[in-house]
Amino acid sequence: MASQAIHIPHGPARSAHLLQRTMAEWRDGGDDLLLFAYGSLIWRPDFQYAEALPARVLGFHRVLRMRSRVNRGSPQEPGLVLALISGGSCRGLVYRIPRETGEQVLLPLWEREMPNGVYEPRWLNCDTPSGRLRALAFTLSRQSPNWTGSLHEPELLHIFRHARGRYGTTLDYLLRTVQGLREHGIRDKELERQAHLAAQHGLCGPF
Repeated sequence: MASQAIHIPHGPARSAHLLQRTMAEWRDGGDDLLLFAYGSLIWRPDFQYAEALPARVLGFHRVLRMRSRVNRGSPQEPGLVLALISGGSCRGLVYRIPRETGEQVLLPLWEREMPNGVYEPRWLNCDTPSGRLRALAFTLSRQSPNWTGSLHEPELLHIFRHARGRYGTTLDYLLRTVQGLREHGIRDKELERQAHLAAQHGLCGPF
């Protein structure tokens, strides 16, 4: 179920194309739907699942470096959300959704994660206590126009103060993710550093 990069411009047409491709790849596999969660899906999955397994992906890592102009920001004050980018490794969860309810879960999840078709959905190898599983994950290319690259502290602090979207602020997203990861025994050094930065500047309580 290898996913190939496509070059349809970002927007609803690209999102619909990627959904069709992902649905076909999953159905061809004939198995339950497996999802790799590394950010908000850990603390707000919004769907029923049969199993949640601790998992590690090699070859991708989690970063708060994707522009958000809908979910956690606006066109006037873009925010940030997490993405998986190539290199390193990432700890998270694999959710198993029974095949018979997979489509009911995937369609609203797509509306949440892919309103503008920015992510690159990929089936990634995930090492779990049940062995290696292939799960759907939302990754990002460094060539994406929504990729920010490195951000200096003044830029981060401005975003933490001002960015708000349909699901709330970038800062709340960051803090909830750090807490959600901690609840599963995961400490992400860079996200923890960013949360402490916000606390040091009085934008949230001690973290």
